[in-house]
Amino acid sequence: MIRGMHAMFYSSEAKALREFLRDKLGLKGADVGDGWLIFDAPEADLGVHPTEGNDTPSGTADISFYCDDIEATVAELEARGVVFTRPIEDHGYGLVTYFEVPGGFTIQLYEPRYTK
Repeated sequence: MIRGMHAMFYSSEAKALREFLRDKLGLKGADVGDGWLIFDAPEADLGVHPTEGNDTPSGTADISFYCDDIEATVAELEARGVVFTRPIEDHGYGLVTYFEVPGGFTIQLYEPRYTK
């Protein structure tokens, strides 16, 4: 039976992104050799979105982080040097923003409005 999920970021700056996840986001993990860090994932959920009506191709995967208080979390992460690229916006399912990571891409952070 499935007991977990493994997610992967691909980055042109893999070492820097691993350090960012460890040092800026505070994720814990293990070095499985040669500096390759495998992080313990926090609580997770999984959604499936339709591709009709948008530009996202079928088979695309997306990884986001969520929190209980987005304003407090953004302030904490900014104090650690994390750069946010958009203001907090209401997307219906939650309050949403994005932050920069090494490798030239952004990751979504949101405060969900749905109950688990």
